Amino acid sequence: MVLWELFKTFFFIGFVSFGGGYAMIPIIEMQVSHHGWMTAEKFTNMIAIAGMSPGPIATNSAVLVGYSTAGFSGATMAAIGILLPSLFLVIIIATFFKKFHDNPIVQSLFYGLKPLVASLIIYAAISFSLSNNLITKNISFHSVSLLLIFACSLFALLKLRWHPLFVIVLSGLVGVALYS
Repeated sequence: MVLWELFKTFFFIGFVSFGGGYAMIPIIEMQVSHHGWMTAEKFTNMIAIAGMSPGPIATNSAVLVGYSTAGFSGATMAAIGILLPSLFLVIIIATFFKKFHDNPIVQSLFYGLKPLVASLIIYAAISFSLSNNLITKNISFHSVSLLLIFACSLFALLKLRWHPLFVIVLSGLVGVALYS
């Protein structure tokens, strides 16, 4: 029963989600919470691991949720569930895209989805901050240092054009130095 729920849930998530793995995170979080598969804190930690692991974050998240819920078979069912819709949709879209890619309606549709994807990613960031009490009413060293790491990382990525891998490693080292 749990294996079928994992497959069905992640198949649905994979089918209706647009914008890549980070845009899927809020949907995965809502489903995980709805089914009671893990706490918000455990989910946030799992997303951190999924994001740092090689491969797509949505697939990594599905595998980790599945594994946490039902072991290896749960991880397998969740991974298959989240991957199959993409496979089917890519095959279908590829057969028709060449024919319709110059259509103004199709171009407008893709252009209109960009703000949705951005809003889902921003929602995921705010949701994680709130669920882990990273944004609090009381200003503490912890909250200020987290905001400072965020601001410096954003500056390094956007203005200095540093490689994201370098920014991730440097942020991780700063985190180890500050919070160990």
